[in-house]
Amino acid sequence: MASPTFPSPKDVSTDPSPSSASQPPKSSYTSALSPLTSAFSRFSQWRKSFDLPNPGTLENLQKEVKSTHLTNFMFDGARADLTKSLSMNPAFQVTHSFILGSQVSPPSYNFGTVYANNDMFVQGSVDHDGNVSARMNQGWAENSITKIQAQVSSQAGHSMIQLEHDYQGQDYSLNAKAVNPWPADLTGIYIGSYLQSVTKNLALGVETLYQRQTPEMTDFTTSYLAKVTSDDKNWIATAQVQPSGILQATYWQKLHEKVEVAADLQLMASPQRRDAIATLGAKYDLRMSTFRAQLDSTGKISALLEQRFAPTFAFLVAGEIDHFKASNAAKVGVGVMIESSTLTPEEMGMPPQH
Repeated sequence: MASPTFPSPKDVSTDPSPSSASQPPKSSYTSALSPLTSAFSRFSQWRKSFDLPNPGTLENLQKEVKSTHLTNFMFDGARADLTKSLSMNPAFQVTHSFILGSQVSPPSYNFGTVYANNDMFVQGSVDHDGNVSARMNQGWAENSITKIQAQVSSQAGHSMIQLEHDYQGQDYSLNAKAVNPWPADLTGIYIGSYLQSVTKNLALGVETLYQRQTPEMTDFTTSYLAKVTSDDKNWIATAQVQPSGILQATYWQKLHEKVEVAADLQLMASPQRRDAIATLGAKYDLRMSTFRAQLDSTGKISALLEQRFAPTFAFLVAGEIDHFKASNAAKVGVGVMIESSTLTPEEMGMPPQH
């Protein structure tokens, strides 16, 4: 009778099973950082449990007020903007702009182009004097954007370059900006800002400016920010305070689906100057038109009507009068905006015509 055979013991040197694999020694550097990473992870989970919203960027802190007031829309004289769309995806268009008869600026012509896709936005323009300006936004992720602005001018001191990066976290926003930086001696203007949601309605922030005109001449200032938003986002109040004695406060409210009002107050209480100016404005969005009106404490009353007779044609009328001046200085502006396209309805994303 044959004797029973038993399997030979495993050779641990060749056994590929996980239990026999040698475990690498844990790095002392990793062991030293383990308490810090664990504490940071617990802090992140605790912070996430509050479910605080992102407060938005500092650049858009007063976005609603600027959209309601006339500061960025007012013009005088005659103006015409002719836009032609050459592509929809990616978007590419060219614009010819003309300004004539203005009391504050000479007649001018400007040619501009815009190119945009899902990750990039590029805009460039050149005027009749040869001044060139360009802007590019590059999105690396949904919450991370790099911005570059440049201007080349025939006038001394008007050329510039600005580098900027925006990062938006779950409940905070970071921004870093450099204007005309020179790496050799670090001259230029450097700005950093941080905006943090404290509650679901309140956000606090700080903005620091470091200006180095020459290696021997520097300036350092810090301003403090606050933003309050209602639960339904129908009103927003902001405030910005500078240690030099400057305060700016704004309030915006949506009264109706088509009616918005905004107020802006600027106070200056420095030893050299004491001044204040208040501005009230309203915007009405009608079916085919938008009307803006504004009144400030210096006696200026202004209004702007943008009437669209078709999706590709708009007519603008603007007016301003200063009651506190002896001559009751007045400005009037008229303009047209015409858009055209060589694309078919299908290329523009419209349903085909049958």
